[in-house]
Amino acid sequence: MRTIAMIPGRIGSTRLKMKNLALLGGRPLMSYAIEAAKAAGVFERVIVNADHEMFEAVASEYGAEFYLRPAALGSSTTKSDSVVYDFLVKHPADVVAWVNPTSPLQTGEEIRSVVDYFHAHELDSLITVKEERVHGLVQGEPVNFDPDGPFARTQDLPPVQLFVYSVMMWRTATFKDAFEHRGYALLSGRVGYYPVSKLSAMIVKTQEDLHVAEALLQANTHRAAAVRYDSSAQALEKHLKVS
Repeated sequence: MRTIAMIPGRIGSTRLKMKNLALLGGRPLMSYAIEAAKAAGVFERVIVNADHEMFEAVASEYGAEFYLRPAALGSSTTKSDSVVYDFLVKHPADVVAWVNPTSPLQTGEEIRSVVDYFHAHELDSLITVKEERVHGLVQGEPVNFDPDGPFARTQDLPPVQLFVYSVMMWRTATFKDAFEHRGYALLSGRVGYYPVSKLSAMIVKTQEDLHVAEALLQANTHRAAAVRYDSSAQALEKHLKVS
């Protein structure tokens, strides 16, 4: 089954100017998505789908193909469905994965897991989510706890799933059929949701987000380090073991 990766880019982002070209760790934000998609080892092609020629240099430097989509699909009001449909028409494949440059900390290994899940469950659409075990409300109404009962422990709550869009995937035949019949298709056919790690769930939309991502990027080299405690906690641990 032919599966390709599409990495979207838009020059006119409003909350963070030219967001996908902003530097993170001294490199364009988009470069992380390109490298992660290539490292996943599951795509026949990795293609930057952008609305400005400026993105071509980034695509070329990091080893991706480049597609300049029509100017009409570059405005802030353009729906993602239209961008995907245009891409599918121009780049035939069985499955396309939208690898989002706004999630620069996702790894190739995790992208591969998402793709494997999509195929294993024979899905038509997939969107990644982050799971939060917290008491959740929508418009003031509880969604995962009973306010009239005992206050539930967070570890006992069903997790709230929030879209993070680090990867979105579609079976092209299903997507095209839905879009041509109803004008939208992001959630078409058999839909699945894949929970990703906290790092993949970190989305860059604003300048503040970019600063947070920079800090996480610098700290990420130490993520496998063992948890450390001060001397009083160590002494307590020894006491509890003896007792």
